[in-house]
Amino acid sequence: MKKTPELNQTREQITALDKELLSLLSKRRSLSLDVARSKEVDVRPIRDTKREKELLARLVQQGREHGLDAHFVISLYQSIIEDSVLNQQAYLHGRANPEIQQPQSTIAYLGARGSYSYLAASRFCQRRQVEMIDLGCQSFDEIVKSVELGHADLGFLPIENTSSGSINEVYDVLQHTSLSIVGETTIEVGHCLLTKDGASLEDIKTVFAHPQPISQCSHWLSQHPKLTLAYCSSSAEAMQNVIDADDNSVAAIGSAEGGALYQLSAAENGLANQKINQSRFIVVARKAVDVPSQLPAKTTLIMATGQKPGALVETLLVLKAHNINMSKLESRPIPGTPWEEMFYLDVDANLATAELQQALKELERLTRFIKVLGCYPCETVKPTQLNNSQLLIEPVSSKETSEKSNTLDDAPKHSTLYRQQKTVIEVKQFNVGKGEFAAIKQLDIPMANDAFAAQVKQIKETGYQAVLMLNTATESVSLSEMKQYCHLLDQAGLTSVVEVNSVSEINDTVKVADMVYISGKEMYNDELLCSAGSVTTPVLLERNTMASTADWLASANKILTQGNQQLILVEAGVRSFTTPEQLSLDLAGLIEVIAQSHLPILGNTSFAVEDNLVSQQAKAIKQLSANGLIIGNKQLTDTAQQTELLHQLHQ
Repeated sequence: MKKTPELNQTREQITALDKELLSLLSKRRSLSLDVARSKEVDVRPIRDTKREKELLARLVQQGREHGLDAHFVISLYQSIIEDSVLNQQAYLHGRANPEIQQPQSTIAYLGARGSYSYLAASRFCQRRQVEMIDLGCQSFDEIVKSVELGHADLGFLPIENTSSGSINEVYDVLQHTSLSIVGETTIEVGHCLLTKDGASLEDIKTVFAHPQPISQCSHWLSQHPKLTLAYCSSSAEAMQNVIDADDNSVAAIGSAEGGALYQLSAAENGLANQKINQSRFIVVARKAVDVPSQLPAKTTLIMATGQKPGALVETLLVLKAHNINMSKLESRPIPGTPWEEMFYLDVDANLATAELQQALKELERLTRFIKVLGCYPCETVKPTQLNNSQLLIEPVSSKETSEKSNTLDDAPKHSTLYRQQKTVIEVKQFNVGKGEFAAIKQLDIPMANDAFAAQVKQIKETGYQAVLMLNTATESVSLSEMKQYCHLLDQAGLTSVVEVNSVSEINDTVKVADMVYISGKEMYNDELLCSAGSVTTPVLLERNTMASTADWLASANKILTQGNQQLILVEAGVRSFTTPEQLSLDLAGLIEVIAQSHLPILGNTSFAVEDNLVSQQAKAIKQLSANGLIIGNKQLTDTAQQTELLHQLHQ
């Protein structure tokens, strides 16, 4: 009988292998810089996706020969490729801009050592082999002033987080500085509950944290209502407060890496609301930089549009006409001018290209103010993917060959990574996503059958293909009444869509209606979403007025995961923190979701668009490649006007 090796001996062998792996990874990184030097001479793009796919396919096959799972191999090498790409970009960018590639740089950041800003700045400098002299600051204004006055070479400002969204204070600071954005970096934010050694969760009474981590960990904190929250100016200050405390009753929210600098331990891990929690930082300097043509570039602009209907839409269409992708749009109030806003845009384009230069000239004619805040290398590295057929073959093992694992892509089911072909929804003669622009009329119920029938006749003659029925009464509409309404619509050749607000309603409605509509206020109702995913009836999912596009798509994914793939997204308006009482259609979000998702999407003007702007907004929705429109019951009451608009939209 073979003797089992001793545990210590096995661990020593693993340690030796790990050391060898690190040495090989370091050598691979050095070789990737040789590749960058070659591309500097030949001026070739940083990424060669065809070669990357060939490399991954070959490595997957070789991994199978060694009994390694395909997804493990791909995940490992996607990280290696990302590291290689970012290192090559940093090298070429530094070569093109020697002034930012000094052996030593003073970096201004928020907080003290151990803060997330400190960690982001450290990694940025390490990648560029720059020795960092850190300058901790107490506010975003202090960071900017430090760079402006020459006390620091670069400043790091957190601009957005995948959980809590944009950081408005930073946008406000950018309005009033002459600094240029010269770079960006994104870090994983792993929030932990940091305590002194020996302390447990039961001991904790007070939690110190910066407002951003508190927002990003709101779900976990809501499960511990007895904890008292104490706000701090940075995560580093929060950790210092724990060190200075006399007992073990206090804790801080921060990273394990930062906690180690303060000799704190993680009593709880994974506090963030979202599994993937990342923060993006921008880097500012006194002088703008050049971005070599072979690097993917991002340009940030600020602009103020004219005070006329559709002014913002006109500017967005300029970008579309020049095939320039807008990856972010934010608005902030202009100080001293109530109800007017400054717009911040990130576009995926190099400032040196003729396309962006021409677009800027056209934007100058359409805006009251426009300024380029900076052009810099984009550090978003999209992972190279293999198709499903290359992933479905499992590695050889002792299992029966008939046993096959389910190896579907990990991509969200709403995304174009999961399904490249756009989804088409067809109900009777009505279709969404097939090419024809869909038009739905919203009707308030209940109403008398003869009045309903008269309205249905007019709706059909006007050119609509479907009717969305919303119950505006305090009492519910009976199933027999709803059945009669749907019957009248069916006789007129119109598709019936009915709003549902509960599981019982959806179970009854699918018996009589062609489609069901989940309003924005129910977008977070997991029970209703799961029920909608379990039926075979097409579902329309409206975005909540306070939801991010990520939250909206996450809710869509809950429906798709249950099995129902007949899903349509509806943008009906969002509220901003500056004007929470006012709804406005999020056209930038519309563009973002169309790019990310294979699901069809409609615009709903019923709640967020004034009557005199419906026609203009409807045309903008179509121009932005949405699949259709819902028009409110009291909008466009003039039949001729409605007919003319629908005729134009259907062309």
